[in-house]
Amino acid sequence: MKTIFDKATRAEIIDRIGTLNESSTAQWGKMTVYQMLKHCSLWEEMVLGKTMYKQSFIGKLFGKMALKGMLKDDSPVKKNMPTVPGFNITGTGDVEAEKAKWIELIHEEENFANHNFVHPFFGKMTKEQIGCFAYKHIDHHLRQFGA
Repeated sequence: MKTIFDKATRAEIIDRIGTLNESSTAQWGKMTVYQMLKHCSLWEEMVLGKTMYKQSFIGKLFGKMALKGMLKDDSPVKKNMPTVPGFNITGTGDVEAEKAKWIELIHEEENFANHNFVHPFFGKMTKEQIGCFAYKHIDHHLRQFGA
């Protein structure tokens, strides 16, 4: 399974991000390309420990089971999956600046050290789980915009 912690995988992701531009449109969902980029930058900041969230009550009940289902194989994340409320982005912004920020954050994954990471729904995750789910999350949104 692909992981964000693999150098070649990060390079592939960065190449795919590079194909996005102002005119990129979603093949599903309601996000604009800027909103998706901002969403993914915020998500990456959470993974890196720059922002912290507590696990939701519903996540404490179902998070581990859902995570196991998400990581059971290489299948992509399903379309139109719900997101953590704090990651719902509205408004507009600079697509190129947000792309650059996201790419910078992806480069930082090389030195990942957030071993106490807690996902707001899935809860505490191992480094292996974080790496695989981070890739799946990124891949999901890049496929959403045809990248």
